[in-house]
Amino acid sequence: MWRLILLFLPLPVLACDRPVCLIPAEDQFFAREITFDDQPSGFGAGRMVSGVMMLDGAQIGERFAGQYVRDDAGFDRVEGAPLAPLQVVAGEETQNMTVIRLADTAVLSGDGSAGYPKREATGEGALAVLFDRDQVALRFDLRGGEDGAATVLFLRRDGSLIDTAQLEPLSEAVYAFTRQDGARDIAGIVLTNADPDGIALDTLLFDGVDQLS
Repeated sequence: MWRLILLFLPLPVLACDRPVCLIPAEDQFFAREITFDDQPSGFGAGRMVSGVMMLDGAQIGERFAGQYVRDDAGFDRVEGAPLAPLQVVAGEETQNMTVIRLADTAVLSGDGSAGYPKREATGEGALAVLFDRDQVALRFDLRGGEDGAATVLFLRRDGSLIDTAQLEPLSEAVYAFTRQDGARDIAGIVLTNADPDGIALDTLLFDGVDQLS
């Protein structure tokens, strides 16, 4: 059973004193869902993605322009201030992303410094998501996780930091977040981890039902 420590406590939103709060997944309804089942994929190390992935309502890459990636024992660490407005960029060819086919789904994995198709690269790279529209809440489903940790940066479109979440111990779980004050200003996130088995993104949900148009 997973739990959240350090920056968030599993309490109702109104009791959260962070700019971004963890909420039960069933407490928020979303109008848009991204899966990777329709993307070219492969078993094992997966199928390599070159460049930024352009999806319905969002773009996914390694980091944002202005940031840089350093290696930390094989894991990506994203540092530096993003430029305004946010612009997602890809990693190097073999250190970008792969889509991996599992028995029941396809997942998106960031590749670490060891480089594709090495097993030790899988799931250890950074993933950055840029939303077409600013969000008040979002949810993602993670695959993998062996009691390690993950970090999520929440960013405004001008590159300023809203909040940072530390998630641990990791397992296959669903994480949902909302702005504590209801502000609709989450333009992007950066997801990194330090998990022995790495992690992958299964689904990404965003756009509240009030954003349907």
